[in-house]
Amino acid sequence: MDAQSYLKRIVYRGSVRPSIDVLRRLHVRHLLSVPFENLDIHLGRPIILDQELFYNKIVRDRRGGYCYELNGCFAWLLRELGFRVSMLSARVAGKNGGFSPDFDHMTLLVRLEEPWLVDVGFGDSFTEPKLLDSTRPQLDSGELYRIARKNRETVLSRWDEIGVWAPLYSFTLRPRKLEDFKARNRYQQTSPKSHFTKRRLISKLRPNGRVTLTDRKIILTNGEQRSESPVRNSKQFDGLLTKYFHLSFE
Repeated sequence: MDAQSYLKRIVYRGSVRPSIDVLRRLHVRHLLSVPFENLDIHLGRPIILDQELFYNKIVRDRRGGYCYELNGCFAWLLRELGFRVSMLSARVAGKNGGFSPDFDHMTLLVRLEEPWLVDVGFGDSFTEPKLLDSTRPQLDSGELYRIARKNRETVLSRWDEIGVWAPLYSFTLRPRKLEDFKARNRYQQTSPKSHFTKRRLISKLRPNGRVTLTDRKIILTNGEQRSESPVRNSKQFDGLLTKYFHLSFE
């Protein structure tokens, strides 16, 4: 595992001395370079919680992954560069107002002079680290995010279109190990109830928007503009996968 190869993968140049400015740049470069995707599940390839396997997939094979892989590998890179990083268990908000079980999502805590929430594995979410100790709204690419305490947990929310704070996930600050996520990782890739087993998905941040491809549609955003087109068959999916993500599994 080589930090310089990882930095080249995310097209990062410049200082790597631990600071919030460097952390911000690393975070954004990772999101612009490494997609959120679940393709291995639909290729019948098991996702194993192992940092070397994460590294090989993301850096050497130029692939993406989902939260355990993306944040698990990013945590390793940050530690190699001298950052103090903890893996945290998060519970994802559901449509009914509740939250999923523990370890459903992995997010990261990075301690500098102040603590920062870091997450390159939640798909369409914040693009820069969020200050953990502030309850004030934090602006990010035109979106407002808020971190608030609720009972014994901390909740990350986003201001939505109807004018309310919509929770994204809740988490505790207890440091976790990679193996703690093993059972939930197995569920995500094998259970018919998991949304990851229902359809293929790959999504990546772009300088002015995002591209998201599923079995059913492709969504392109560019600033305020949004276009959505149907994906009619696997051949079209494969062509779009190559065009927008430079991936092919032939």
